[in-house]
Amino acid sequence: MKKTRELIAANLKMVDLVIEVIDARIPSSSRNPIIDELVSGKKRIIILNKSDLSDGKENDRWAEHFRKQGSQVLAMNCMTGTGVNQLYKLLNKEQEEKNSGQMRNRPLRMMIVGVPNVGKSSLINRMTGKKSAQTGDRPGVTKGKQWLALKNGMQLLDTPGILWPKFEDPKVGLNLAFCGSIKDEIMDTADLALELIGVLGNDYPELLMERYKLDEINEMPLENMEEIARKRGFILPGKRIDYERCGRTVLDEFRSGKIGNITLERL
Repeated sequence: MKKTRELIAANLKMVDLVIEVIDARIPSSSRNPIIDELVSGKKRIIILNKSDLSDGKENDRWAEHFRKQGSQVLAMNCMTGTGVNQLYKLLNKEQEEKNSGQMRNRPLRMMIVGVPNVGKSSLINRMTGKKSAQTGDRPGVTKGKQWLALKNGMQLLDTPGILWPKFEDPKVGLNLAFCGSIKDEIMDTADLALELIGVLGNDYPELLMERYKLDEINEMPLENMEEIARKRGFILPGKRIDYERCGRTVLDEFRSGKIGNITLERL
């Protein structure tokens, strides 16, 4: 984290604007306050990535919220490229403003920042039209800075995703873990899924019931988890519940959007 912070600070003076990629399912939790502090003086475009997995109405509310704070905002799906053309329109406008009245045109230079696993590398690959940045469904894939040239001459700096050293609000840590921005290897899968089932049972009960064929939502998340396991046949010898397999399934199906369009943080 320290190295990435220093990298951003050292290169910030070289860029015209910052593209901040956040997870549309957790628009607040996926914004690193350190990044906010570092790039506060630069023009910013906020990308609500994975907007195809989140609640559309909440996407609109969050976009309006960030615009009121002075940022330009786009809802995108960086994996499929949805929204890339709109992003280029914004960037072309910025480049025209940058070179207005200048004797010599200079390419727009931008920096992409964000926490791990929000889709920065996928966005870069879409913008460059080739696999310039390594991607993965786990955090921590990008290791160092990369300057990349786009087809239109613009220049792009990729940076590794950084988390901050301590979560003041435990819900922030949980939200990041739900969405895969914290390595699953350091989490207890069953416990994490149990927390997620509790959240979904409160905020999106209909989606949870429909996906797992539940007759009702129990006030106790553990009861719901065990019923999901029984419905899916996640049973060990001796009729014991396979909590690990059930937990992995619920997390995977939430992250892939199979449960439905869900925003865990409503404005």
